[in-house]
Amino acid sequence: MRATTRLTAGLGLLMVGLAVTACGHTAGEDGTAAPTSGVASPSVPSDTSSAPSSEAPKPTECRTGSLTWTLVLLPTKSSSRREALLTAVNNGPKTCVFAGYPGLSVHNGKANSIEGVGHGHPKPVTLRKGTGVTVDLQYTPRSAKGAGDYCVKEGEALVSAPHNPDRERTNVPVVDTHHAAAEIDACGDSISLSLPHHTARRPG
Repeated sequence: MRATTRLTAGLGLLMVGLAVTACGHTAGEDGTAAPTSGVASPSVPSDTSSAPSSEAPKPTECRTGSLTWTLVLLPTKSSSRREALLTAVNNGPKTCVFAGYPGLSVHNGKANSIEGVGHGHPKPVTLRKGTGVTVDLQYTPRSAKGAGDYCVKEGEALVSAPHNPDRERTNVPVVDTHHAAAEIDACGDSISLSLPHHTARRPG
C-alpha cells in the first residue's frame, strides 16, 4: 500500500516537472517573454507634395496700350504703289506676343475709311521689353492710273494690337523718314499688310 502511494506521488511530481519545463520553452533564454511576430513595422510617410514646375509662365498677347507705335511713309519708288512702315515697340514691363496682324484703318473724317488687310498666316512674334515688330504697308495712291474715286487722305491712322477690340485703337500720326508730318493718300478697297517681323536693329 505504501509502495502504491509513493508511486502515485512520484508520477504527480514528474507531471508537474514536465509542465514547468514546457512552460519554460515559451519564454526567452533570459526569462523574458519572447517577442511576438505580430508587431507592425513603422510606416514610412509618403511624400504627397508635388514638385514645383520648372516651366516658366507663357507670355500673354500684347496690348495696344503697352506698345509705342510709329507710322513712317517711305519715299516714292513707283507711281502706282506707295509704301509705309508700321512699327510697334513693347514698352510694357513684361514680354508679350504679337500674334497676328494689327488693326489698321485710315479715315477720311467720319465718312470713308480704308482698312488694313493681311495676306498669309503670320507667326507669333515674341517681344521682350524694348524690342519691336514691323509691318510693311502698301497702297494705291490717288495719283496712280486707275486708282478710282474711293480715296482717303489723312495724317494719322487708327491702330491696335492683334485680337484687341476696336475700342482700344489709338491714333498714330504719319511721318516721313525725316520725322516731318506726312499724309497717307490711299485709294481702293484696302491697304495691304505684310507678315509682321522683328524690327531690324539700327547700326551702332
